[in-house]
Amino acid sequence: MTKYFGTDGIRGKANEGLTAERAFQVGRYLGYYFSKDGKKKIVIGKDTRLSSDMLENALAAGIAAQGCDAYLAGYGPTPAICYLTRNEDFACGAMISASHNPFYDNGIKVFSKEGIKLPSDIEDLIEDYIDGKTTLEYVTGEKIGKIIPYEKGIEDYLNFIVEEFDIDLRGMNIAMDCANGSASVTAERALKMLGAHVYAMHNEPNGININTHAGSTHPEVFQEYMRAHVGEYDLGLTFDGDADRQILVRPNGELVNGDYVLYILGKYYRDQGTLTGNTIVTTVMANLGLWKAMEREGINVEKTQVGDKYVYEQMCKHGYIVGGEQSGHIILKHHATTGDGLMAALAILKVMKKTGKTIDELCDGLTIYPQLLVNVKVTDKTQVLNDAEINSEIAAVEEELKGNGRVLVRPSGTEPLLRVMAEAETDEICDRVVGKIARLIQKKYGVEEEQ
Repeated sequence: MTKYFGTDGIRGKANEGLTAERAFQVGRYLGYYFSKDGKKKIVIGKDTRLSSDMLENALAAGIAAQGCDAYLAGYGPTPAICYLTRNEDFACGAMISASHNPFYDNGIKVFSKEGIKLPSDIEDLIEDYIDGKTTLEYVTGEKIGKIIPYEKGIEDYLNFIVEEFDIDLRGMNIAMDCANGSASVTAERALKMLGAHVYAMHNEPNGININTHAGSTHPEVFQEYMRAHVGEYDLGLTFDGDADRQILVRPNGELVNGDYVLYILGKYYRDQGTLTGNTIVTTVMANLGLWKAMEREGINVEKTQVGDKYVYEQMCKHGYIVGGEQSGHIILKHHATTGDGLMAALAILKVMKKTGKTIDELCDGLTIYPQLLVNVKVTDKTQVLNDAEINSEIAAVEEELKGNGRVLVRPSGTEPLLRVMAEAETDEICDRVVGKIARLIQKKYGVEEEQ
């Protein structure tokens, strides 16, 4: 278990858990590690939160202090940095972002030359340096690196994504919610380059309004706008803070989450003869309705633990091209190495144009089962998962549902919680099933909440 790096890089409150000094330390080790065979280039991107400038400058200073050149791509999406790292002459890339978190949080994600998460052994070396287990000597003279503005990087990404989805969107009206985040820089421009008429809201970042009542994790304001303008737009788009996830919105304001996107793209690529292995990849949290719909369509579904990292690993292992999560992280491996909210939106728009179908018509055939999730604070997550009585109760409930529902009990990766989730044909069944299991867990291992 790493000390500073989680599944999504280093995260923390700016100047509390994540300071300028910490960013400088990460930069120093990256500069040292990647300059062993001579001076290399490292690209840095950032989202729009207030602390991103501070952390960018500290990270870049550390990189230059140890002999690499830091290229500042500026504000842009996380997938843009993955693209640049993979396709241009960079030894690695770093993105300063805390994704969908509030503005006062921030993070540093580092990507390898392949455009994927930095290997854990290098993360371990960075952590050893942060903890003082290793020391570095500053480079001097001509070995010191430069810090170079690199606005061209975002332009290169935009040109790539527009060429990759070469579709004529003239005549289409699209609304979008940019979460006052990274999508504010790219999404509207890309859609207009393809000919669409675009209305964008929450696209005026001021450093503290990122994700505030906006974007894919807080879409209520945008949904209300769509409902107030029914018939005016073909599709609505919502992004998260760093624009790597996408939740679509129907013209009537209803959400179209990642399960729907996987359903639509899985069928489309199957019909095109390009769905590798006739398989899509998702996580155990995908709705039961998706599995049943894919089974009806004759498309295989492979399931991983929660996390787009694990989805991508499974896709790489077998060469699958479509995978993602209910939360809107959609990976199209034949186009990119990571989730990309703009790419997911363009893929759906392409299907709409090629088939002549509306988003409502494309969603037909997928019935989302009611779902209920309850968190139970416990003394020992492992004991709960190995408890024979609890496992027997879960098995009895699964038998009772007879294939028309399911129960999932899994530990939180960051908190002392068990997440009890049920899907069934009605909300009443979900409530009864979850209540039965949660009460048993609470009785045997529960921790009383502080008043």
